[in-house]
Amino acid sequence: MWKKLIESVPNVSEGRDREAIAAMAAAMRAVPMVRLLDVQSDPDHHRTVFTLVGEPDGVVDALLALFASALPRIDLRRHRGEHPRMGAVDVVPLVPVRGVTMADCVALARRLGQEVWERFRVPVYLYGEAAARPERRDLAEIRKGEFEGFPDKIQRAEWAPDFGEPAVHPTAGVTAIGAREFLIAFNVNLGTSDLGVAKAIAKAVRGSSGGFRYVKALGISLAERGIVQVSVNLTNYKKTPIPRVLECIRREAARYGVSVVGTEIVGLVPQEALDQVAEYYLALERFSPDMVFERRVQEALG
Repeated sequence: MWKKLIESVPNVSEGRDREAIAAMAAAMRAVPMVRLLDVQSDPDHHRTVFTLVGEPDGVVDALLALFASALPRIDLRRHRGEHPRMGAVDVVPLVPVRGVTMADCVALARRLGQEVWERFRVPVYLYGEAAARPERRDLAEIRKGEFEGFPDKIQRAEWAPDFGEPAVHPTAGVTAIGAREFLIAFNVNLGTSDLGVAKAIAKAVRGSSGGFRYVKALGISLAERGIVQVSVNLTNYKKTPIPRVLECIRREAARYGVSVVGTEIVGLVPQEALDQVAEYYLALERFSPDMVFERRVQEALG
């Protein structure tokens, strides 16, 4: 049993080439003291989300292996997808799980950022708890302009990278590396092809435009399915749980005569967040996590 455990959820700008995605996953699986738990790709977003856990040093080594595998396979000059992106390896968060503090993850983020620049010559921005400047805590602020806009943006003094020279890597762009608490990526699909509806609902629920404080949201078109999506990040599911956001989206959609046709979770989700869903929709009285059978068995058997 590992005494120290951190999670990382790197997002790469490739969601269609299965061989490339498999090669990236294999590169991380080959690293000792790390387990790759989940791989989710979306062709409309043109993005893959990996979830891995392990000892801190092992996770850093696995992430460097990911960069080494991803960069020769991804050329952002030819990349087109619905999800905003600025890098081939777009964002790399580090999350404390056990025996590790947030300060430890901040230190690891800075170490990883330095190594990414030195090995791969990709400029790095620190975000979240690792941010060196207040305005860089929010990943969305860093990503504004995306890959196409970064050659000009990076030249401005206020947007000089935290590691590296003020010049975008020609095919891999720039990367954001940070430390944060657990985040839930929760998408809500709507029964319409009208992207304006999804964008209006995203604006209504996200914190930056007056919605829920711990919610980030975008309206996205899923062209292959002929529908649109409200793509949501819950940055604190304890204070803003999934049911609260889903019901708000459902009510906003009804104003446009649109229904919710499905939802999805990208990556992994804490059991506590699903307990919140069960408690809300079943209207459970005096609910406790101790009522979950598997939890009690695990506690009894160790």
